[in-house]
Amino acid sequence: MKWEDLQSSENVEDRRGSGPMMGGGPRVGAGGIGLGTMVILGLIGWALGVNPAILIGGAQMINNMRQEREVALPRQEAPRQSAPTDQMGRFVAKVVGSNEQVWSRVLPEQKGVRFQPPRLVLFNGYTQSRCGAAQSAMGPFYCPLDQRIYLDTSFFRDMQRRFGGGGDFAYAYVISHEMGHHIQNLLGILPKIQRAQQLASSRSEANALSVRAELMADCLAGVWANNANKQKPILEEGDIEQAVASAQAIGDDRQQRATRGYVVPDSFTHGSAAQRTQWLLKGLRTGSIDACNTFAR
Repeated sequence: MKWEDLQSSENVEDRRGSGPMMGGGPRVGAGGIGLGTMVILGLIGWALGVNPAILIGGAQMINNMRQEREVALPRQEAPRQSAPTDQMGRFVAKVVGSNEQVWSRVLPEQKGVRFQPPRLVLFNGYTQSRCGAAQSAMGPFYCPLDQRIYLDTSFFRDMQRRFGGGGDFAYAYVISHEMGHHIQNLLGILPKIQRAQQLASSRSEANALSVRAELMADCLAGVWANNANKQKPILEEGDIEQAVASAQAIGDDRQQRATRGYVVPDSFTHGSAAQRTQWLLKGLRTGSIDACNTFAR
């Protein structure tokens, strides 16, 4: 992926240098996930949510919000506001900047909605969001209450170690998936799904809504890539294969088979490997938001 010449976003909040942030906040241990979209620290957890209330990139945020209000928040130093200068931080800022350029044009053109950029928070280990604690074990997630994407870049190292995958475009897909949740929020989709989940008659019904939301975010990541490549060619040979391999690796069926030894489709919250690949490629092919309607019957 050719990312060096992309315009950097100014909406990246770098908290990685703000000192220890573990404080007294809740921790996720190796034996307990406690998160809607995690089974193994990092990537597997992001792929495998178990809490149907969560539609937003994979943290068990909604369930934890009440608990977080009752727990004293860890003391934090003010985050650095300067742009990140390390290579990974600059890469993230460039991908966010490309998303901003694409969506500031595509969202008004295709849906008549003004794009309001979210902020992306880089952190190490632990920080706070308005949705509750953000920990590296959660993987990347989007919090609609503060319209921020939270990312510990150690997640990308986990992608390489655990799956032998990774690569710049695969990482960009992960970031753009979370941006897709922000687009859903701007379109008013997330609040509607949250209300529908609250009224769901069963966990499997609520899970099915979560799957549709996550697959739509996969497709919207593809929409970004399609339109970004039209604005300025960024895709190189092998990039799409990287993203497809990542989408397949984090399918609920593959993660359940790897961790449980069997698959329970009713418990899916992000979609199967085939579904995630299908919707990512659909967004890549069409570049159309309407093509990402995973809720159509």
